[in-house]
Amino acid sequence: MRLTSEFWVSALVRRINDTGAFAALSNKGAAEAGAIFIKFRNADGTYDLFGPAPQMVYDETKPDERQFSLLKSCIADYDADADLEKQKRWDRDLWIVEIEDYRGDRAELFPVAKD
Repeated sequence: MRLTSEFWVSALVRRINDTGAFAALSNKGAAEAGAIFIKFRNADGTYDLFGPAPQMVYDETKPDERQFSLLKSCIADYDADADLEKQKRWDRDLWIVEIEDYRGDRAELFPVAKD
């Protein structure tokens, strides 16, 4: 059984903030199954955008684990916001989590699908 989007986002934000990094919710979506997007601030001030991974990256061993794909890398803040606004026009129920953590690998913070 897959966790609801609301529960998963709440746990992610709490876990990241407990590690000394910063995470905040910038758009609250549908509690049960809204798509989750992550706006990740890099140390150089650029942003990476992550969205739900396509179904083909899931396997039988962990079919219910959420995974994310890198959508755009090293873009300006206003470009990241513009892309997320386009997503919101298409899907009003999405969640957006903003994260700042310059200490290590983001794959330790949330599951990133392998290419």
